[in-house]
Amino acid sequence: MTSYGGSGARRLAGLAALAVVPTAVLGVFFVLPVTGMVSRGFVTDGALDLGGVLEVLGRPRTRRVLWFTVWSSAVATTIAVLLGLPAAYATHRLRWPGRRVVRACLLVPFVLPTVVVGVAFRQLLGEAGPLGFLGLDGTARAIIAGLVFFNVAVVVRGVGAAWESLDARPGEAAAALGASPAQVFRTVTWPQLRPAVVSSASVVFLFCATAFGVVLTLGGLRYASVETEIYLLTVQRLDLQAAAALSVVQLLAVTALLLLAARLRAVPDATVTRRAPTPRRPRRADTVPLVLTVLVLAFVALPVLALVTGSLRPDDSWSLEAYRALSGRGSAPGQGGTALLVPVTEALVTSLRTAVDATWMALLLGGLLALLLTRRSRSRTERRVRSVLDGLFMLPLGVSAVTLGFGFLITLDEPPLDLRDSPLLIPLAQALVALPLVVRTLVPVLSGVDDRLRQAAASLGAGPVRALVTVDLPVVWKPLLAAGGFAFAVSLGEFGATSFLARPDDPTLPVVIFRLIGRPGPLNDEMAMAASVVLAGTTALVMLLVERLRVPSVGAL
Repeated sequence: MTSYGGSGARRLAGLAALAVVPTAVLGVFFVLPVTGMVSRGFVTDGALDLGGVLEVLGRPRTRRVLWFTVWSSAVATTIAVLLGLPAAYATHRLRWPGRRVVRACLLVPFVLPTVVVGVAFRQLLGEAGPLGFLGLDGTARAIIAGLVFFNVAVVVRGVGAAWESLDARPGEAAAALGASPAQVFRTVTWPQLRPAVVSSASVVFLFCATAFGVVLTLGGLRYASVETEIYLLTVQRLDLQAAAALSVVQLLAVTALLLLAARLRAVPDATVTRRAPTPRRPRRADTVPLVLTVLVLAFVALPVLALVTGSLRPDDSWSLEAYRALSGRGSAPGQGGTALLVPVTEALVTSLRTAVDATWMALLLGGLLALLLTRRSRSRTERRVRSVLDGLFMLPLGVSAVTLGFGFLITLDEPPLDLRDSPLLIPLAQALVALPLVVRTLVPVLSGVDDRLRQAAASLGAGPVRALVTVDLPVVWKPLLAAGGFAFAVSLGEFGATSFLARPDDPTLPVVIFRLIGRPGPLNDEMAMAASVVLAGTTALVMLLVERLRVPSVGAL
């Protein structure tokens, strides 16, 4: 017993040593800024002011913002699931020409910068756009369409990965006994698939409820979600108490969603086969899913095509004027001039440089955390510690990027943490936003590595580093590259925190795009579309490379 207790103490000490660096980073660059932001709203004249917070939550506008966030997220989630299920089936269980290309195209919207999505839908639904006759511009329906566009990929990848691994034999046996395809789906497939569907739906709801760029661009001042309201309260009204109150509400709600998603993810599924079945050729009964998949692809392609066309046809004639204007500094001709303070090439270089820094930071922290979370626990205490760490590092998903960015400004502005002029400030904020995606990409892969292989390597004299290189690295290198791609794409499009931290003379490309659409003038609109095409093309290229690696999707969050 004494020996076991000593061994357990040593394992806990090793676990604590591995957790020191990521926990310290989270504490300094997440907990401290968020706490600083919230304390500014909850503390008045040095005293806790809960009455003021309750007054904020009782305001009619606050109730409208909360209600809009809930119902718009619920509607968008429902539509995304209904569209994503047939597309997941068609792209993961059926074999047909162009399947991989379609699957890659359906993934791209999720990693497109939210500002780009907003610009694309404004061009599609605006008065002069292809669908302007529908009268949807500036409506809640336009916002919901943007949220569905952005999140349908989560359902396709999350549910598709689970569907791809289901054992087909129970369904075949039911069909052989006379069950119709609908009966097979209802009685055999759905019970196996339901945990993945509910888990993906909870993640989609989370992303919809915390959407920023889409709602801000399409909703303006008429419609506001909790995320955009925090931004408006902080930037325009300087009402930190109201912003802090909404931040706490958002944190509590999203934490509950994360706990639900974690519980659903932990549901055992005895029907998953060890060897994924080979996709089969479509049959007559598969016509409906294939047609719906084509419609989903059209829904995804229309805003992108409208964006590209709008950038090339500023005056109903083909022209590269908008792209040529991107090389200027606000001196190009147009109504009222342009809002371009730096050439887009410089902003793109800034975005790429920032994304590289954010990616290596997220991979370093995420890789260390994934190793920490997937090592075998030999006691209940170890399991609890790992569970707490897992939940702790998912918290950046539940906090407004606006709260994080403003928190950086007000807490990291004095020695020894005066980082306002540090080139690493924006990459640090973006790395924290990307960290949960990196962890969730690596954890399933590392969890699948047989621990006996590590023990065998250790018995042959390999140290921890040598065992990691010889056992884990050959399995995890592709998912590691994919996680880097996810982090890079997220960093390229991150806008919430960056909008606070970027300097006027050195902005990232999403900040430049938002400035362009916020200033009236035809040339500004055309340049915003052209800059959006540049950013979307860069992001899409990264994600098409990631798709070739075929790793677990973000739906596993």
